[in-house]
Amino acid sequence: MNLASYRTGTDNGAMGRTVRSRSLVPLYGPLAGIRVLDSARFVAGPWASTHLGEFGAEVIHVEGPPFHAPYSDPTRTLVPMLPPGRPVEEQVSESWVQYSRNKLSLGLDLRRPAGRRVFLDLLRRADIWIESSRPGTYEKLGLSDRTVRRVNPRLTIVHVSGFGRTGDRERVAAPSYDLTAQAFSGYLSLQGEPDPAPPMRAGTALNDTLTGLGAAGAALMGYIQAQRTGRGQSIDVAQYEIAFTLLENLALDYFARGVVRGRHGSAHARLHPYDVHRARDGWVVIAAPNTDAYLRLKRMIGFTDSRYDDTGYRTAHRGPVDRAIARFCRTRTRAQLEALGRRYDLALTRVYDIADIAQDPHFRAREMLLDWEDPVAGPVRGSGIAPKFSDTPGAVWRGAPWLGQDNDRVLTRGLGYPRSRVARLVRAGIVGAEAPRRPRSLPRTSRRSPR
Repeated sequence: MNLASYRTGTDNGAMGRTVRSRSLVPLYGPLAGIRVLDSARFVAGPWASTHLGEFGAEVIHVEGPPFHAPYSDPTRTLVPMLPPGRPVEEQVSESWVQYSRNKLSLGLDLRRPAGRRVFLDLLRRADIWIESSRPGTYEKLGLSDRTVRRVNPRLTIVHVSGFGRTGDRERVAAPSYDLTAQAFSGYLSLQGEPDPAPPMRAGTALNDTLTGLGAAGAALMGYIQAQRTGRGQSIDVAQYEIAFTLLENLALDYFARGVVRGRHGSAHARLHPYDVHRARDGWVVIAAPNTDAYLRLKRMIGFTDSRYDDTGYRTAHRGPVDRAIARFCRTRTRAQLEALGRRYDLALTRVYDIADIAQDPHFRAREMLLDWEDPVAGPVRGSGIAPKFSDTPGAVWRGAPWLGQDNDRVLTRGLGYPRSRVARLVRAGIVGAEAPRRPRSLPRTSRRSPR
């Protein structure tokens, strides 16, 4: 995608309004002109603003001191680090590279009055503020929602926390990470082999990233309402609640029938066949949960017992069908099984690892493997952008910033501060930065990003 024609201050017809002329980022995507202030930390909150930034929002990430390692945002130093083989002071976390692209970085000390005045100036021009501290943190700084809304009544405020801002006081005050929310939400109780095997954690920070997507969606809902009414509101996003709402009919099962759903390994509690099977050279999944799909699968594997054509009987007596599928799969390669799946119109695919993904033509065709340049790590290849927009697609226009990379841009161009005032803030230690030890030239953009 060539976005070279996008330039600051043009009209964005997709939203039916003129985009602000003082945008600090290239104008592209469905969110061009929306301003997001991000003071969140550690995946869930930051991922919300990253998602908005990938679709054109202007995102300013504010980080407090220390303006050097160890940083206040620990995402910068999560292992593994890039580029490999360099001294640690010349490296950056792979997580930061992937999850902080397209952002502007401002190093700002909110513990001091002058820093809070700058922060309020940023909030005055923002549409959305996303933060992910423990409840009460910003109130202690004198930046309560009421205070903030006095300077910007239209602001949408998104609070992301482990357990929410209201409820049981001890729970609200407790620390939470991705694994904590997986456990408290009920999600973890469903993952893994049955007892006595332990529950199985999701292989990625799934709760954090889902919470980020939920927070991004909530931020846009609040923004739309503010555009309609002229009045912003506060949104309380609890990590565990996002996961809980995604657990299908778990609560209905319990309250209607007293069912406490347990773990079923890779199988499904109610759908069958719906499982993972070993092929000759790896693993495949086969999903044939309805009658038509099962009958096609039955023909493919040569299973003849008609009793299992009944869904209820088949689900209650899984063994013979599972064994027939297993025998069929283990004598064939993944590629052979996928070809047979296409012939019989079955949902059958290999279990992909990243090496498979890197070679897959469909991932490449849909630009889900994207190249860009990071200001510290250099040229990188990571995951692309989803979903796909026909007219105003998302893009990567820059890599993840080093701390304070955009201090001047944000304060002089964004807030209109004279350079003398910025210099005073820097001398006082209220604004800070740490450039990479071996800085690269200005980051090159990907071939699908603004120039």
